[in-house]
Amino acid sequence: MELQEHYEEFQNAGVEVVALVVAPLSSVDGVRQSIGISYPVLADTDHRVSEDYGVYNLLGDGVAAPAVFVIDSDGQIVWHDVGADTYDRFSAETILAHLP
Repeated sequence: MELQEHYEEFQNAGVEVVALVVAPLSSVDGVRQSIGISYPVLADTDHRVSEDYGVYNLLGDGVAAPAVFVIDSDGQIVWHDVGADTYDRFSAETILAHLP
């Protein structure tokens, strides 16, 4: 996974990567461990967070659309992008370029 491959770059930039899944952590733990994800993964089982960010069921599939939000230390969203489909992912390079 690209974010994991560049995780040290994010840490060196003074930011944290956090993944949000609309599922219990137990259902993604195997995948997380098998690909070696070391950044935090949070469960949004009641999809409150993904609804608050406007990405829940956006694609009509009952899950959160792939999205990236860069939030500054004051809690303000300084950049975001939402995928056009389930497989749309954002490069680490693009995310790093949008860090404050």
